[in-house]
Amino acid sequence: MIKRFRYQIAIFLSVVGPGLITANVDNDSGGILTYSQAGAKYGYLPLWTLIPITLLLIVTQEMCSRMGAVTGKGLSDLIREEFGLRTTFFIMIALVLTNFTNVIAEFAGIATSLELFHISRYISVPICALAVWLLVVRGNYRSVEKIFLVACSLYVTYIISGILLKPDWKEAALYSVKPILMFDTGYITMLIAMVGTSIAPWMQFYLQSAIVEKGITAKEYVQSRVEVIVGCILTDVVAFFIIVSCAGAIWAHGPKDIETAADAAKALAPFGKYASFLFSAGLFNASFFAACILPLSTVYTVCEGLGFESGVDKRWKEAPEFYWLYTLLVVLGAGVILWPNFPLVKMILWSQVLNGVLLPVVLIYMIMLINKKSLLKEWTNSRLYNAVAWVAVVIMIGLTLALAAITVKQMTQPASADVPSSKPLADMQRNDAGRHALKVNVSESSAAHLAR
Repeated sequence: MIKRFRYQIAIFLSVVGPGLITANVDNDSGGILTYSQAGAKYGYLPLWTLIPITLLLIVTQEMCSRMGAVTGKGLSDLIREEFGLRTTFFIMIALVLTNFTNVIAEFAGIATSLELFHISRYISVPICALAVWLLVVRGNYRSVEKIFLVACSLYVTYIISGILLKPDWKEAALYSVKPILMFDTGYITMLIAMVGTSIAPWMQFYLQSAIVEKGITAKEYVQSRVEVIVGCILTDVVAFFIIVSCAGAIWAHGPKDIETAADAAKALAPFGKYASFLFSAGLFNASFFAACILPLSTVYTVCEGLGFESGVDKRWKEAPEFYWLYTLLVVLGAGVILWPNFPLVKMILWSQVLNGVLLPVVLIYMIMLINKKSLLKEWTNSRLYNAVAWVAVVIMIGLTLALAAITVKQMTQPASADVPSSKPLADMQRNDAGRHALKVNVSESSAAHLAR
């Protein structure tokens, strides 16, 4: 029995990587901004969403990892083979556009996080862009994965930061299991943004490609599934601590809008010097980490979809298209940040519209693929799992399209249009907790700050 246990542990350690990396990159600069804004503006109220968000994330990620392990092919490969090149081409174009705006956002996160340490973006961005490029181009899959796993471990800075700020743990525990729904535009938009920032189209493509490149097969899939589930849980544990950090240090002293994730780190400074430092360091780590993964996810998708050689283990001569596209995305993504007065916020907002259109399409194709017995054989979904998966897909379609609609509305209406809340949000929470009331007016314009 002990030998069997050791064997299972050894297999588990051999498959660790894709699930943890994909889930953790989800907490990038845009994700940190969303969770920081949720805590700073609404306190502990949004915490209840993390449990259903985690379940949705597990369902979608598990299906992709299973397809990768059983078929040995990436998601783009399967879509091209089963549904044709035309379908793959349109999905690929939408994903490239969406991911490029997200790459820009990651370099913006690098710039703003290091500016907190008084390092100019004209120094930090070129150096970090070169480091990102060298890491992938000069490394191999094993070395790159080890570095990414180290980056995953550095997310612990948010947990430590949250503990140092000493939030109200009783309220945090209460609102983690107590759903609060209000017909308030800002609050609803924030809830949608939290779901949207947790499950993105690029994740499905990257995870499946990473499973394939690591060489995980159906024999190791049981252990790989455990790793995927653990990764999904850990990423939302980090999200929990980001929210409670901002709730305890910012919202408790007066609800506040946050325009960038760096604003959250600055706001934490008066309440905990080391907590603010750790939050800033975590932002840099998350942004740098995602600046490596998002271009990588994009080139995996394009090269698989068009039938080009791809993979970090390939040399430049073996996969020139793979490395040239990666180089182009990194150079352009970093270069935009150095362009004075570039409309970065609008670019990020439009990426959310593209996500809203693309994600439902990707999820539907995933469900169709995983139920093809010619591909998955006995690994297709059971009836119960299909029911859960379709419910997850329907929820994601509704929420992501709603986010896209709200974002378009925000971008087309006058910036001064503020809609006050029908009920003071903080007053509701503090009365429920037996505290003094505090009135808060909620502006609909907060949607622009919440979009990832």
